[in-house]
Amino acid sequence: MKKILFLTIAILSSVYCKAQTELAFPFQGGAPVMNRFFKDSLVVSPDIIKKKATGTAVFKFTADTKGTIKKIIVYYADDYILTGPIIEALKKSNHKWVIPDHEKFHDFIIPFSISFNPPAMASNATIKEAYQFYSNRKPIISYNQVPLEYATLLPTVVVSYDVQE
Repeated sequence: MKKILFLTIAILSSVYCKAQTELAFPFQGGAPVMNRFFKDSLVVSPDIIKKKATGTAVFKFTADTKGTIKKIIVYYADDYILTGPIIEALKKSNHKWVIPDHEKFHDFIIPFSISFNPPAMASNATIKEAYQFYSNRKPIISYNQVPLEYATLLPTVVVSYDVQE
């Protein structure tokens, strides 16, 4: 009886180990490396800094077996101005994506959050510019459904930039 129980536990643990190998993080190096890569690669444009733009953008992209990005789709963005630097950073991530063994292409959904670090003593002008951007933003909205069962949702990449008075 002990041998059967031991054999059953050994088989179940090997199945668990197999599941772990298939569910590796899809960016070479893991989540911390991915966050560092995007924080270093995403260059906030002077236009974003000038307008004190903040917001969220959600992208879907397709990677092939070599980790090359084939297609980038904007599912949501608080404003068009936020999408340019994110697309450029995504293009720099070519050959860094790992897809499951049995697939030729795989879809990923990655959210970005961009905000500014306010100065210690924010002036009324800074507050007014941030409010001006917020009240005049024009969101990009996708009316297509997001196919979650066929895509991998990645953790949100948070990017902050400094604002001068």
